[in-house]
Amino acid sequence: MTSKHLYHFTIPVCKEQIDYAKQLVNFSLENHPISNIWDSKKKDDTPKLRLTGTLGEIIFADTYKLERPVKSFGAVDGQDFGKDFEMNINKKQMNFDIKTMRRKSDVFYENYVLNIPARNLNQNNNLTDCYFCISIHEKKNVFFASLLGYIFKQDILNSKCGILYKKGSSRKRADKSSFEFYEDTYEIDFKDIRSPFLNQRIRNIKGFKIGSLKK
Repeated sequence: MTSKHLYHFTIPVCKEQIDYAKQLVNFSLENHPISNIWDSKKKDDTPKLRLTGTLGEIIFADTYKLERPVKSFGAVDGQDFGKDFEMNINKKQMNFDIKTMRRKSDVFYENYVLNIPARNLNQNNNLTDCYFCISIHEKKNVFFASLLGYIFKQDILNSKCGILYKKGSSRKRADKSSFEFYEDTYEIDFKDIRSPFLNQRIRNIKGFKIGSLKK
């Protein structure tokens, strides 16, 4: 199958973006504690995981000149039902859910995956049309964000892409380590992620770098 992914891009993350994300997450943790699916096994990871997700939303908003989030996951009135942002694709308004992960570098292979919990797609009140994938890594004490692109939720539900792994399934990473899914989860290959929206203003961001997937 021909890869849908033609390119992605990487930009620096500034200290102000990180500080703002920490502010939202800290307020959420202190004032609106809500349990997570992973709490029984790695509850101590909650601040880091929430910070990653919130920072991804801030980066997306700043990159595409959208309004920044004012709530982090965990705030009772901050649940968005899978609608982080709204953008126009082919003259149609689409709801975007931002999925952000931490990785060690901005080197990506076609068989790297985006994991999306099946419950996200199957909830009756879910508003998502597209999932947008962002990867954050650190190099020499500077953080960078790679905006990898988006995928239509309906393509996953229609089995055009992605593989569903049941709760308890064990998977091996590229580095030979393994992990177990805490819930039913879809894995989507990076090669099936459509390239991100790009214009000259974004290309002019200091530190901008274009990239492509390795086979």
